[in-house]
Amino acid sequence: MRGQSLLVGVLALVLLGMGPAGAVEHVGEPNAEATADLQASCNYQSLYDRAIDSVVTVQVLTEERQGLGSGFVYDDEGRIVTNQHVVANSSMVEVQFNRGEWHTAEVIGTDAYSDLAVLEVNQTPDYADPLELQPRQPQPGQPVGALGSPLGLEATITDGIVSGTNRSLPAGGPQGPQFTIPNTIQTTAAINPGNSGGPLVDCEGRVLGVNTATLSGSENTGFAVPASRVERVVPSLIENGSYASSFVGISTIEVSPIIAEANGLDVTRGVLVREVISGSPADGILRGSPDTEEVRGVEVPAGGDVILSIEGRQILTGEDLSSYLTTTSPGDTVTMTILRDGERMQVEIELGERPPPDSES
Repeated sequence: MRGQSLLVGVLALVLLGMGPAGAVEHVGEPNAEATADLQASCNYQSLYDRAIDSVVTVQVLTEERQGLGSGFVYDDEGRIVTNQHVVANSSMVEVQFNRGEWHTAEVIGTDAYSDLAVLEVNQTPDYADPLELQPRQPQPGQPVGALGSPLGLEATITDGIVSGTNRSLPAGGPQGPQFTIPNTIQTTAAINPGNSGGPLVDCEGRVLGVNTATLSGSENTGFAVPASRVERVVPSLIENGSYASSFVGISTIEVSPIIAEANGLDVTRGVLVREVISGSPADGILRGSPDTEEVRGVEVPAGGDVILSIEGRQILTGEDLSSYLTTTSPGDTVTMTILRDGERMQVEIELGERPPPDSES
């Protein structure tokens, strides 16, 4: 599972929507004294007592492996939220509640693009109340706690702060398609194998995100799928067993000075369309980059449209575009402002439904 081994790297090609190609961006942390002051303002003992009874250990058996993750009680109907990569290809899933009870769980819905899954058990213990979601975006420097079963150590809490938001997290395994999960929360709270699927909570015990990954070989750099994504995706997983993500059908690269020079642009913002997939919603509407130009010894894509805004929202980076698409649904029509051959124009695209990862090349 990715909680145990995360592939991290620069993606050469990403088919929107979900995310731009690129390495995960990092920001500087507050100094040690400032961090200590922030964390001292949070009563972690009270947080732990309030939330831990709603956190579960998830044990998974597949034909190839036995896995371990975490989850949390989502509602009073016996539903539990965890990561998709924790329960992928499972033949049996069991969950253990904080006071020792084991229950067999059914996987009732999964979505790889948000790395979310919903389990269902016949009954949850009386003490395991649903955790409240906090869908508002957290602020960098905000104290948080990560709850779960790292390395099989049940009922564990680690403390930290929000390091940054709106991170594009590389996902997908080395043998499969690669894509990105947009809008993730970066945190210093220690997230280890087994934490995947557990909640990242604020000082009141409200869920800010679902812990999903840590960067291999790094310290103090973990990531969580935001609660706003949980709020949007999970109801569909409960009702339909799946979630339909919006699809444009393009690959892009951010407009840097070298891209601007190669394309004769007077702007250094937006995203350049590299490729348009045949038969996709963007086919015949957006134009890819059929040529390359050599700039300072580097071959750079050239000739494509530059997306400047979508529905009036300025697009400065590929992350801006992929983040916007997570707020839309297949069938929505969006208006993009683009730059083509030096002229600004608007185009409308009816969004499609993104195919499953195993059907993307």
